[in-house]
Amino acid sequence: MRANKESNSQPASQGRLRIGPAGWSYPDWSGFVYPPRRSKSFHEATFLAQFFDTIEINTSFYQPIRADHAAAWIELVAANPTFHFTAKLWQRFTHEPAATTEDERAARAGFDVLREAGKLGAVLLQFPFSFHKSPETSAHLSSLLKRFAEYPLVVELRHSSWQTQATLDLLREHNAGFCNIDQPIIGNSVTPTAQSTSPTGYVRFHGRRYDTWFSDNPKLPAHERYNYLYSLDELNLWVTRIQEVQKQTRDVYVVTNNHYQGKSVVNALQLLSILKGTKLKVPDDLRQHYPQLEQIASEMPAAPTLFPLGSPSGNKSKETTS
Repeated sequence: MRANKESNSQPASQGRLRIGPAGWSYPDWSGFVYPPRRSKSFHEATFLAQFFDTIEINTSFYQPIRADHAAAWIELVAANPTFHFTAKLWQRFTHEPAATTEDERAARAGFDVLREAGKLGAVLLQFPFSFHKSPETSAHLSSLLKRFAEYPLVVELRHSSWQTQATLDLLREHNAGFCNIDQPIIGNSVTPTAQSTSPTGYVRFHGRRYDTWFSDNPKLPAHERYNYLYSLDELNLWVTRIQEVQKQTRDVYVVTNNHYQGKSVVNALQLLSILKGTKLKVPDDLRQHYPQLEQIASEMPAAPTLFPLGSPSGNKSKETTS
């Protein structure tokens, strides 16, 4: 596979910034992010790579990436030479007590294809809120960081017991990045940060659905946990943090996980426009639903823009991945 040649317009003192959504395969994105009618050759990753330099692979949290799928995805985004995937580590390692050698072999298969092609920006170890800091959990984290040390690792910790200098020191010792997150601050939740512990910086936006974040209501649709649209004021509070992470790293990945009805794409585009200081190409179908995108659109829409009454542009909007 060819090595990628990337141009970098960022100042030398700042990390290369890549912003994009978490995942691409959502039925509710039809008619919002993607055209409702698509050709047989259409693929979501190819479409998104026109607008973004990264996508976080979520399917790898639920099952390992197959090597042939990874190779196909690389080809699908080939038109954007600056594009990198990030990917979540299989939950069998982060949410379950013990993973086997065979599990590890399976988890590595897709990562290795992406890494060898120069397309693996980071592997995210996402731990649940229930993962509190203790000697046992610290040992488990350290073991995983050693086990997958050849990848650019980033760790997401959601419980505030991990907000210590010892945690940062542990990550630095293993050359692993710290994932700065925006989430509802309930009880002992991790609060907003701008930490960097490796050359790879990472920021994730989960939305602020205080009413559904810890809900165990079986009748609540899964997407409601992340169904949230950030306002510009809320995004601007993070701009300084992201810039601080840029100063301390080589590469920075900013991932929006609030994906219901394309809200993650809206907010990713807004962040990209703010941080780059420029207007952008935006998907035509998305701007039909979110009039605020007109402020950052660099081109006229392909068709007259109609903003339907009740369009999901307000903060009552809400969705789900983990």
